[in-house]
Amino acid sequence: MTAQNHVPSLLSRAGTVSALTLAALGGTMLSPGAVSQAQAAPTYGVKALNVAASKKGAPYKYGSAGPSRFDCSGLTLYSYKKAGKTLPRTAQQQYNKTRHISASSRQKGDLVFFHSGGRVYHVGLYAGNNKIWHSPKTGSVVKLERIWSKSVHYSRVR
Repeated sequence: MTAQNHVPSLLSRAGTVSALTLAALGGTMLSPGAVSQAQAAPTYGVKALNVAASKKGAPYKYGSAGPSRFDCSGLTLYSYKKAGKTLPRTAQQQYNKTRHISASSRQKGDLVFFHSGGRVYHVGLYAGNNKIWHSPKTGSVVKLERIWSKSVHYSRVR
């Protein structure tokens, strides 16, 4: 082998060492398309979703907004409040005050509003995979459930 054949190998080793040295000295190494830790910080929606999931099994109670019993909008109100955002009390008011988005742009933690005849009657937090965390009705509990209707709107809390 000639010295010329070793140059690419030496350069790739030097590049690896430089990158490892940079990382050891407190720098960061990002692959193409990767996000920094600052960019990957949980959004308010993800924080609210985690709060809602932590309430799994809490009983439904009309007019309740936690911390141990919830109606549907009470769960979303409580979850977002714990995440650092304020929402109005009812599902219709929450729908009116949030930024409406398309189903194709929905993200975990977005609000899912069920409607009939122009009226919003239920709300939950989008959990991904066409499922929501919600507090459905009297006699039930906070739970993860598949979205059962096509009559839904999505909104994002600002």
